[in-house]
Amino acid sequence: MEHQFDAVLTGSDSKIEGVVDLIAGDAGVQAYEFKSLDDSLHLIIARNEDGNWERIGGTDPYFSGWVDELAEQIGFANSAQSPIQE
Repeated sequence: MEHQFDAVLTGSDSKIEGVVDLIAGDAGVQAYEFKSLDDSLHLIIARNEDGNWERIGGTDPYFSGWVDELAEQIGFANSAQSPIQE
C-alpha cells in the first residue's frame, strides 16, 4: 500500500509545499521523504535507535526545525489513516 500525503514546511520567507512518501531505508528502517513541489527542498527523516526523529538525507542547507515539523505531520497523517479501534 502506498503511503503518500501533502505537507507544508515553514521556510525563511514563505511556506514550502510538498509531498511526503514512505520509503524503505537501510536495514528495513522506514523513512519518510519530503519533496517540495518546486524542487527546492528534499528531506528524508527516520527514527533513530532511541526512537527520535532525525534527518538522514536531503538537500543542504536545511532548518533543523523541519525534522520536527515533518515528524508532527507524519503523526497526523498516520493517525488519520489508521482504522478506528472500538
